[in-house]
Amino acid sequence: MPNRRLLLQCALLLPVAAHAQTAPNEDTWIGLKPMFFGEKPIDEAPGYVTLDAPARAEDAAMVPVQLKFSAREKGDRVVAATVIVDENPSPLATTLRRGEDAGVFDFALRLRVNSYSYVRVIAESESGALHMVKVFVKAAGGCSAPASKNPEEAKANIGKMRFRTFAGQGMAEAQAMIRHPNYSGMQMDQLTRMYTPAWYVTQVRVLQGEKLLFSMENGISLSEDPTFRFSYVANGQPVRIEAKDSTGAAYAQTFDADGAAY
Repeated sequence: MPNRRLLLQCALLLPVAAHAQTAPNEDTWIGLKPMFFGEKPIDEAPGYVTLDAPARAEDAAMVPVQLKFSAREKGDRVVAATVIVDENPSPLATTLRRGEDAGVFDFALRLRVNSYSYVRVIAESESGALHMVKVFVKAAGGCSAPASKNPEEAKANIGKMRFRTFAGQGMAEAQAMIRHPNYSGMQMDQLTRMYTPAWYVTQVRVLQGEKLLFSMENGISLSEDPTFRFSYVANGQPVRIEAKDSTGAAYAQTFDADGAAY
């Protein structure tokens, strides 16, 4: 008769062994790269952008990711950055495009990560060259995690925005938030047992006066209530946030330099 204690120990070790075998690999990226960038070469030399993300996420539905772009000579500055989560059902999280005079620029956002995956950023310089950084993140279930708010509350506050600044004149940091459930299409309604249709923020533009600070084209991988923290040069001009979602609905709000809404 088999040793019951030995069988139990083996059963308990199975999940650990399964995770131990989940090691970083480039198989998914090898297939994704031609879809997004064709045959263009992508180098991994440091110096254009750095990426900070947790090796193991506390909450797979809200994984903090920070990008830092270095100051470079005109003609070699980073003008766009594509964030990809390799193993997500829809890997393209966002394409961030900077305004012409953004200068040194830091940017942070929160992502859904559905399974152990590389999160990578591919930065494009003014010359068209591509530069990549990546971090392997251990997280699971982020795209199917239930929303934190009930549907009625989410609809009642849809499109409302917040803007906070953290310094006065000169180089400053700000945080922008757009109230939106950002449904991925993978969350199940616990009452109906039906999947909630995808409904998410597809576009964002942030302007300072008439000048574009940055724009974003998004997929389903941004977290609920998309929130962005970024650096910019505070000059007293108002900041306007514009957004559109996958239904075509548009939202906008203008804030003064201190963060008060108009």
